[in-house]
Amino acid sequence: MRKKYKKQAVGFWILRVCMGIVLLCLAVILWDIVSKGAGVISWSFLTENPRKGMTEGGIFPAIVGTFLVTVITAILSVPLGVGCAIYLHEYAKGGKTTRLIRMAIRNLSGVPSIVYGLFGVVLFVQFMNLGTSLLSAGMTLGLMTLPWTITASEEALKSVPQAYRDGSMALGATKWQAIRTNVLPYAMPGMLTGMILGLSRAAGETAPILFTGAVFYLPFLPKSLSDQFMALPYHLYIMSTQHHAIEKVRPLAYGTALVLITLVFFMNLVAIIIRYKLRKVKLQ
Repeated sequence: MRKKYKKQAVGFWILRVCMGIVLLCLAVILWDIVSKGAGVISWSFLTENPRKGMTEGGIFPAIVGTFLVTVITAILSVPLGVGCAIYLHEYAKGGKTTRLIRMAIRNLSGVPSIVYGLFGVVLFVQFMNLGTSLLSAGMTLGLMTLPWTITASEEALKSVPQAYRDGSMALGATKWQAIRTNVLPYAMPGMLTGMILGLSRAAGETAPILFTGAVFYLPFLPKSLSDQFMALPYHLYIMSTQHHAIEKVRPLAYGTALVLITLVFFMNLVAIIIRYKLRKVKLQ
């Protein structure tokens, strides 16, 4: 018995060391970005258009473009993802076909984002003739986020006890009424968390929008869904690797990285707060 506890203690220490290494690496990266980018952040940097080849000015069009493409991603991925998860878990009969669909969805979650970008070019830009536009980029990100949303929503539905469904249907409710009133309210915290985490991932992606609509510089904001747009991830990529004066714009690149990290952090924070509040209401 004592030997068993010793092995357990060793295992816990190994896990603590691994966690410490990860947190240390994260702290080093964040400190580097914050220390070099905080001095660039100002009201003008956040609200002005870029000027003189992006060596001066701000990143306001990139912030707006990132927000718009994330909204389009949410409109496409959230309803389809939640509906697919409800069907797979609540209505679909268990069998080879259902298992095959689930396996395909989980495999799609691991497909590299550049593959989604190339698929978006073929499907939305060329086949559907939408061109390189805000709509093409948003729909490409929506497809990339869809498997994540389906998986997270289905796992949240699995966490609701079967007795909630049976009790409601025993009282005369239809299957959909049981799902809507007894299942979805309890699964919603997990579903919303998965949705927002998926959208925060999409907001930081570069490869899917690289070929479908993002550009390095535009002197105006997109006026329609068919316009091209600026986005923080692509803007950061160009300034860090392709700009003609990389050393001169390096501080601006760090500032852009800090804004992007802050945006993703707040999206994750919103997910945590929503989950906490919904769980608190559910317990009451």
